[in-house]
Amino acid sequence: MFSRIVFILFLFLMSLVSCHSSHSPKSKTAAEILGNPNFQAICYGGYRQNTREITPTLEQVKEDLSILSAMNIKIIRTYNVHLPEVEVILKAITALQKEQPEFEMYVMLGAWIDCKNAWTNQPVDHFQESERNEKEIAEAVRLTQLYPDIIKIIAVGNEAMVKWATSYYVQPEVILKWVNHLQALKKSGKLPKELWITSSDNFASWGGGTPDYHTNALNELIKAVDYISVHTYPMHDTHYNPAFWGILEEEQSLSEKQQIEKAMLRARDYAINQVEAVQKYMQSIGVEKTIHIGETGWATSCHHFYGKNGSKATDEYKSAIYYKMITKWCDQNKMSCFYFEAFDESWKDAQHPEGSENHFGLINLQSEAKYALWDMVDKGIFKGLTRDGKPITKTFGGNESELLKNVQLPAKLHQATLTQ
Repeated sequence: MFSRIVFILFLFLMSLVSCHSSHSPKSKTAAEILGNPNFQAICYGGYRQNTREITPTLEQVKEDLSILSAMNIKIIRTYNVHLPEVEVILKAITALQKEQPEFEMYVMLGAWIDCKNAWTNQPVDHFQESERNEKEIAEAVRLTQLYPDIIKIIAVGNEAMVKWATSYYVQPEVILKWVNHLQALKKSGKLPKELWITSSDNFASWGGGTPDYHTNALNELIKAVDYISVHTYPMHDTHYNPAFWGILEEEQSLSEKQQIEKAMLRARDYAINQVEAVQKYMQSIGVEKTIHIGETGWATSCHHFYGKNGSKATDEYKSAIYYKMITKWCDQNKMSCFYFEAFDESWKDAQHPEGSENHFGLINLQSEAKYALWDMVDKGIFKGLTRDGKPITKTFGGNESELLKNVQLPAKLHQATLTQ
């Protein structure tokens, strides 16, 4: 009799497990989701204010993730694991999975890495690392152990090796040390074996730029990571290296829209060229690894280098063209593109509201979809969804003529030469 009762209890428990699993999305691996067009990626931060001291609430993050999910985005990238927002994001995904069994969202977790005395009044030392790095990595490990079905990638550092990051950059040896540490935790079973480890950095840092980056430590790092996460920003180089930017003399007879599209095509090709430069260097040291774009984007406003008083690159029209061109190319080449970024965030350049860093989002702080997403609004993708109580509407009231008044032609370009 007793054994029969035990057997019945066993069947009952198994039915509960079966019921639970049927209502939970099957967790996929990084290998399955990266490069898969059905799993679009994006960089996400949910801060509404001009400071990160005000963390978005669980409900606010759930709103944001629901909007992104409606856009078919299923992988988001974060930056600083020591800030409370990251755990709010993980809790929000967990809550949405319970509320909506079909909801699916994964995380590329960024661990911030910098050098000794970074962000202090002391002289920075690029050859020693900050004491904080160990805590950042430890927190990344803790969160991954708590949320193994959500966190699929850990990125050691965010533009941490590129030499123009003079406030904080480190040598590749530092990144290699922590990548090896995380890979060892995978081997020991303390982290999931299918977790992917990378570093998310500028194309030059991965060997695609000048020879001074070509070091033994970088070569070892390329061998140690599971894939290479490359950042490329042609928008920035419309000011810093504008060899590709502008209107060719033979294009002057085209309509203004056609002239801009030609210029944006060169900008896209400039980004592709940087990615291919990384691939070429990687192959030159005898390595074959997958490459995905960890960041690229195009701001919609700027008061300085990239706006009407600068390279005339930033507006919603050009941004939409770049977004669609680069995501289409990535999909065709089975490459994930963590587009920068989902929503505008005003803390990035709090002293300058019109600074370009505040305006990379596809949706602004008034819950308005920028031009790149107008077609999604028309299709009803955001129907029933709100951000801070506001429905997702179009910028410029959906009036394309008003939007185009803000669009300026770049200067004449005498020769198009794609260079890094």
